[in-house]
Amino acid sequence: MNPHDTDVHTISPELPAMFDGMKLAAVATVLYILVRCLNLKSPTAPPDLIYQDTPLNRFLLKSCPQLTKEYIPPLLWGKSGHLQTALYGKLGRVSSPHPCGVRKFLPMQDGATSTFDLFEPLAEHRTGGDITMVICPGIGNHSEKHYIRTFVDYSQREGYRCAVLNHLGALPNIELTSPRMFTYGCTWEFSAMVGYIKKAYPQTQLIVIGFSLGGNIVCKFLGENRNNQERVLCSVSVCQGYSALRAQETFLQWDQCRRFYNFLMADNMKKIILSHRDSLFGGTSSKRIDADLSRLYTSTSIMQIDDNIMRKFHGHSSLKEYYEKESCVHYIHNVNVPLLLVNSADDPLVHDSLLTIPRTLAEKKQNVVFALTLHGGHLGFFEGAVLFPQPLTWMDKVIVGYANAMCQWDKQKPPCQKSATRVLVEATGSDRTSQTKST
Repeated sequence: MNPHDTDVHTISPELPAMFDGMKLAAVATVLYILVRCLNLKSPTAPPDLIYQDTPLNRFLLKSCPQLTKEYIPPLLWGKSGHLQTALYGKLGRVSSPHPCGVRKFLPMQDGATSTFDLFEPLAEHRTGGDITMVICPGIGNHSEKHYIRTFVDYSQREGYRCAVLNHLGALPNIELTSPRMFTYGCTWEFSAMVGYIKKAYPQTQLIVIGFSLGGNIVCKFLGENRNNQERVLCSVSVCQGYSALRAQETFLQWDQCRRFYNFLMADNMKKIILSHRDSLFGGTSSKRIDADLSRLYTSTSIMQIDDNIMRKFHGHSSLKEYYEKESCVHYIHNVNVPLLLVNSADDPLVHDSLLTIPRTLAEKKQNVVFALTLHGGHLGFFEGAVLFPQPLTWMDKVIVGYANAMCQWDKQKPPCQKSATRVLVEATGSDRTSQTKST
């Protein structure tokens, strides 16, 4: 007998069952993580609205259904604020159009050259009026970004003229003509664009729109001087943080990966600054910025870049002073035209504590409506069925829907009421401005 014949290995019948159980447990664990990370169990709902019961707001909610209907993001990934934000950041928009516009160059008093792109309407406005949307994009953005192009094309087809500010230094093919670039709250370039539009189109009425950092700029612009609200029908701000000083601490936290987003934004800012190195730091001009470039190279947060470079463009003595004076939270209460403030609860860049600012404002002022969606991320707001998003987002539709409602409301008002409203806005703005100065 072969001795090896007696060496028989047997497998316990329990082992295959155990292996199958481990596989099922692994699959279940992965599915659980996906469900939790993608928030698949999170419900869909209409935006949470804070507003006062006024005839205008009742008309608005009746005329702009996007504010009262469910916002339904794509089922598989749209309930994740991170994926909404990442998709916006990488893709911008789906099937982005290419609207044709004319680039305008505006010399500034300090030697800088501001640029904006002007897009004429592609159809008559539903009210028959001449309406111009003046648009301020997000940080380091311009008219060639996909989300701006998609919004402009949609607005043009709805009968709006669009003027889009290109943040100073953001366009890669436009050189700076002075040692200064855009900052968190500088309104000079936006003011110059609005002034050009008012002069070139004396009959037009304005709708002021800001995205993210642009939302801070437009609200600050409107609240800085009551004259800035003349001929403005309404304003919309989307996904801004309202106070850079309050946001500073939250941006250093790892909660919702904000510290990681902070690093990515700082890296992008470094690239923009270094692309204009000669204009900002070269030469012997007394206006050139005195900055430690070695600190710029090693910066890992927006706050470090702001402290080393950005605050110096306007002579702020400290980062705290820069954030205090550049944030719209100190000016937004002076805005008396209809104002829609939009944020998303799962925006990884804007901490929930910052949303007490628009909530309180909407509770105190009749002209303010605050809309908070459950989902949408930062400037995402994609809509869709299961996987693929639609070209137009909820954000695009709600801004144009709000604008249409405000234009219709203005058209149906008697002329005497329009005049009285303008006088009230100017008087209230004057009173509030004087109160601000006195404090």
